[in-house]
Amino acid sequence: MGSGQVTSTVPTGPSGFQGKHVTVAGLGVSGVPAAKVLHARGAVVTVVNDGDDARAREQAAELEALGVTVRLGDGATLPEGTELIVTAPGWKPDKPLFQAAREAGVDIWGDVELAWRLRGPEAAPWLAVTGTNGKTTTVQMLTSILKAAGLRTAAVGNIGVSLLDAVLGDEPYDVLAVELSSYQLHWAPSLRAHSAAVLNLAPDHLDWHGSMEAYAADKGRIYEGNRVACVYNVADKLTEDLVREADVEEGCRAVGFTLGTPGPSQLGVVDGILVDRAFVENRQKNAQELAEVSDVNPPAPHNIANALAAAALARAFGVPPTAVRDGLRNFSPDAHRIAHVADVDGVAYIDDSKATNTHAAEASLASYEPIVWIAGGLAKGATFDELVVKSAKRLRGAVLIGADRALIRDALARHAPEVPVVDLDRTDTGAMLAAVQEARRLAVPGDTVLLAPACASMDMFANYNQRGDAFAQAVRELGA
Repeated sequence: MGSGQVTSTVPTGPSGFQGKHVTVAGLGVSGVPAAKVLHARGAVVTVVNDGDDARAREQAAELEALGVTVRLGDGATLPEGTELIVTAPGWKPDKPLFQAAREAGVDIWGDVELAWRLRGPEAAPWLAVTGTNGKTTTVQMLTSILKAAGLRTAAVGNIGVSLLDAVLGDEPYDVLAVELSSYQLHWAPSLRAHSAAVLNLAPDHLDWHGSMEAYAADKGRIYEGNRVACVYNVADKLTEDLVREADVEEGCRAVGFTLGTPGPSQLGVVDGILVDRAFVENRQKNAQELAEVSDVNPPAPHNIANALAAAALARAFGVPPTAVRDGLRNFSPDAHRIAHVADVDGVAYIDDSKATNTHAAEASLASYEPIVWIAGGLAKGATFDELVVKSAKRLRGAVLIGADRALIRDALARHAPEVPVVDLDRTDTGAMLAAVQEARRLAVPGDTVLLAPACASMDMFANYNQRGDAFAQAVRELGA
């Protein structure tokens, strides 16, 4: 780990935008607040947006009433005189607008970068989290731990409070727990966290980033300039490699987390106890008990890893061990994350609709045995052979739904031909009830029926929440 800095031609700070011509790329949840904030600070703001639907026109009218220029249906042309672009995180780097900006020497920021630049001199430090899976849960655990320590904090970024609201609001914070996606990190070149964690890395969003290497590099940006700790996953070498490549402040340490016995400068598990050998005196010989595995809700392996990562960031900020324990005890996970719905006839029904990719599904499947697996949806370019190979021995059966279910069916046929498979060729509103009924038929007392789709939901449902709600309702109908 070395030391590095970043420079920009655009002034930093709340007063640095007066008279600057700023183009905001995209309306929506990040574009509208960014446009308002920049306009309020004296910038000459033009918003460009690809779409021209009713929602966009409504947002445009709101901004135009303030004096902001809005161009709908044209997100490709760089407005004349643009000195800075602030983009919605989802806009891909290869868009013509950005190519034109690069040719003109114009900086491109995301809303996270804008929030970072607008922080005041007494701004709260950021404890930042990214990874392919587990970000939201880890940030929520971290927030609970920080609050248990009596600190004024909030979960922000890709979750909870808007980052712009957090840095510009009247509420004074001691520290912020920040969830960051790879998209957001791509457009945040000057972000410098107090400490940060990359939880895990698996292929995801490759259509946006272009390659696994580019995806990993954007995730790794979270470590740049860290002051105290770069937290990595001992079981995921890619995360440790990102730490080795990062330019950090002098004295910043690499801190690992592991589900096994921790070495020096690591947090891990010993005899059902979460222990810290990183933030203790004489870490070669000493360890500090933090909490029991039973304090983690639910105590599935990947969720224990989330808890260890959250604990590492909190300890890097100086939080006492008792706050780690109390924060984990106080934490309740969001819906549709390995949530126990009910037991029916001796079979447990678990909703992990949030497992929208193979990496998340693998972690979910590793938490139970034996399993009747409900899976399928939109594969997003994923393949399922590795997932099936790792999970086959746990499977009692599988029920497949959704547009790309054949990909999972074929992987099961190749690597687990002995596992009975029900292929449901229907996408109507009753499909989930049919899937749950088929899973009940395959299951025996002591089994777990697990919804861990390994796919996105939009082929059949509005989102993973609606999919999980349909599963829970179907289970309730079984119980009735």
